[in-house]
Formats: sequence, structure tokens, C-alpha cells
Amino acid sequence: MIAFLATIAAGLASRRFSQALPAFLEKYPGDALWALMVFFGLGAVFRRASSLRLGVGALGFSFGIEALKLCDVPWLVSVRHTTLGHLVFGHVFSWQNLVAYTIGVVLGVMVEVLVVPNQDLWRELEAARKSETRIL
Repeated sequence: MIAFLATIAAGLASRRFSQALPAFLEKYPGDALWALMVFFGLGAVFRRASSLRLGVGALGFSFGIEALKLCDVPWLVSVRHTTLGHLVFGHVFSWQNLVAYTIGVVLGVMVEVLVVPNQDLWRELEAARKSETRIL
């Protein structure tokens, strides 16, 4: 939960002090931190899930929210015009956001695997590899 809240604070700070970042980064650190927050949030809810499953879930959720930017449903447009709605849903679809989300989630998986003991990421990857070779 601390990581979740700290990531929210860092994401808001990245938007507030964006002028301190190099121009080519623009808003992408905030997008990466948003996906990292989703990763940590899913981890808080699904405590027994592996890092890999949390990462896939966070990417799916983040990519899904990005895809919603392509929808111009009136109620969703009105939600986007609120502060919270803008922070959650954004306004304009951008494929660069997908890259930023991926970086944020990969960072989360790496931090969890390196910092949190007893993660079963490698066992899950090995099981997936074995099931793939059985299919072939």
C-alpha cells in the first residue's frame, strides 16, 4: 500500500513539475507511474498473484483505459472533463502512452522480483515454457 501511495504522489509530482524534466519526456513519466500504480494496486488486492500475472493484468487494464480514449460516449466525455476523470481516463489516445505503460509495469515487476522475497515469477515462466514445448 505504501508503494501504491508513493507512486501516486510521484505521478502527481511528475505532472506538477514537468518543466524540470527534459522536453522529450513531456508527460510520459506520469504515464509510466500511472501504470506502475495500477500494478501496485493490483498487488494489494490480489496478494497471492505472481508478479507476472500482476504485470499482465496491469498492462491489460492500462491498455484498456487507453483504448477507451477512442470512445466518444457522452457520459465518458463528461467524466474526462473532471480532474479525477482526466487523471484516470485522459483525453487523447497515443501509442506512446502504451510504451510508457509498458515501461512502468516492467519496472514494477523488476522491483517486486528483486525486492520482495519468494516471488514465483521464474517458476511461472518455466511452467509456461514447459507447456509451450508440450504443444510443439
